[in-house]
Amino acid sequence: MYGNHIATVGELTAALGRYDPATPVRFATQPHYPLEHTLGQVACTPDDATHNGTPPTDPPVVWLAVGEQVGYLPAPAADALGWS
Repeated sequence: MYGNHIATVGELTAALGRYDPATPVRFATQPHYPLEHTLGQVACTPDDATHNGTPPTDPPVVWLAVGEQVGYLPAPAADALGWS
């Protein structure tokens, strides 16, 4: 599973759709030194950005920000991500 990626909001929605909505969500980083974080803000550019009066021309992109570091990624999670 290592190397797969989710490129769109639709793919993210589909990937999360099989889980209970009350399940905690975490962001895993650094495969060789795995850490877990909560998710922070969600924003969309250019919609959520401050504009200077010029109409935006870039296509929209949704951004997921990393929140607080929780700790080291548990071994079962690293295994599930193919990072072991």
